[in-house]
Amino acid sequence: MLRAARALLAMRHALDAELAFSEMLGAWWGENVPGLDVERLLGEGLITHAAASGKSAGLGVLAAVAALGTSPEQRELAEQGMIALRERGLQVPEWASQLGRVTPLGTYVNSDLFGDTDDVVCVFGRGTPDSATGPEHALILVVDHNGGGVLRDAWVTTKVERLLAQCRERAAADEFTRFSELDPAQARVLLERALHTTEQIVAGSSDPASAPPAEAVAPSASELVEGSLAAHLALAESRIRSLPLPPEGADLSPAPVWRRDRRAVLAARFLSSEEAAKLSDSYAASRCADHIIAYGCDVDGGRPMRVSPRKVESFLLRWLPGRVVLLSEEQEAMPHVLAAWVRWAGPRQGLPEVAVGATLDAVWECTAEFARTYRDPARPLGMRQEAVRRLLPDGDFSALARRMFAFPLLASEIVSWAPEEFDPATPKGRRALLRLDHYGEYEAAVPHSGRHSSGQDRWYRPATQDTPQRRRELERHERLAERLWFGRPAGLWAAARRLLDRGVDRTDVLAALGEALDAASDEADLRRRLDGL
Repeated sequence: MLRAARALLAMRHALDAELAFSEMLGAWWGENVPGLDVERLLGEGLITHAAASGKSAGLGVLAAVAALGTSPEQRELAEQGMIALRERGLQVPEWASQLGRVTPLGTYVNSDLFGDTDDVVCVFGRGTPDSATGPEHALILVVDHNGGGVLRDAWVTTKVERLLAQCRERAAADEFTRFSELDPAQARVLLERALHTTEQIVAGSSDPASAPPAEAVAPSASELVEGSLAAHLALAESRIRSLPLPPEGADLSPAPVWRRDRRAVLAARFLSSEEAAKLSDSYAASRCADHIIAYGCDVDGGRPMRVSPRKVESFLLRWLPGRVVLLSEEQEAMPHVLAAWVRWAGPRQGLPEVAVGATLDAVWECTAEFARTYRDPARPLGMRQEAVRRLLPDGDFSALARRMFAFPLLASEIVSWAPEEFDPATPKGRRALLRLDHYGEYEAAVPHSGRHSSGQDRWYRPATQDTPQRRRELERHERLAERLWFGRPAGLWAAARRLLDRGVDRTDVLAALGEALDAASDEADLRRRLDGL
């Protein structure tokens, strides 16, 4: 990289150098090695090597990292290295002092009538706000809402006026195209959120407690890394940081929060509408409507009313099969409920009749493939639907494997007679399941107070007397199983899978995970220990 930096010293323009260094810094983006922070290892290693080189090329690298570094720690270390090299009398070209020194001159959004993607156009001039020149370049970032709000693509152009003119002309000529100015602070919030989602997916560490739904519909990490986004990522992050922060107290969130009561009101409005009146199974329709609303709120940036052909396809063929467990009657009802939703929500969002018709066509075109694509998790695993429902009370299909690992007895007939006593969604139920799993044998049920025994009257005690050691092991197992049930942190199940893939049996995997949990001083330390397993 230092050898490449020597060639960059001959460049005349700061933008050319920024693009070149951004591509250099994106070379290892998305590289995941268990137990290693690749970004920190290579990023800080490059800084250390550049500072120790004692050459102008090293000073050029440090100037680039100080402006485009992907973390505050990187930028601070690079600045310290620059100071040390400058004190030794080293000089770099004029462009090095201009890296990252830009002023936002305008932000715009280009989208279509359906709102599937937003092309965010950020125009920058070179210099400080007091001395900024005219438009020098535009950074265009594509936010894919059907992909969970990820950044799909990025590029830079210096033909700013021509770009803006073409966007305005197209919007004037095409009724399905929208082009408008965007508040710079709003643009920053939108892009930072998209960048965060993208980083999570590329890192493979989406936390199910924070933003799991996007993972089922987002492009794969390899798709994102192999595109032009990687080469422009460092530059994009730098430019986003230069946009103004929203005023204190201003609500500029691109994803409004939809609480449970608000979602219920929206579902009730739909189910009482004329469009939903012809749906024959009201219970299945209600469940399907809840999933449609959840997808719009959690994946589509808080826009449950937005409908489009691409959104319909993403919902039916990607999100539902990957995230939700549907009963057989719900599978049959889903296309009909979705069609009714399109007829109800489309006009209320201002879609013309032709756009609503195109979206309805997409629903029926996807229906046959949905029936083939949707997976019944109970069938290939030889499980009863009742067992699947107990494992997935929230319908989160992606949680099935880790919950079966944490509570294998849920899939057995042993506890099927007492679903309330062995409810894994409650601490009491988890403890009952783990005692049965932990001790291996229990005495027969004993009725309370001489009453006739029933499923709810029964209680169990281990055949082998409890000891302090056994209680400690059980308590550790409880803490671990609770984390596996909720998927926190995401690296916990990833570590378990790695061990299982190497042939380690379940008991030893639980022991290794429990030891990491006990030894960790905080959540960050726990993640590091899990990465090392």
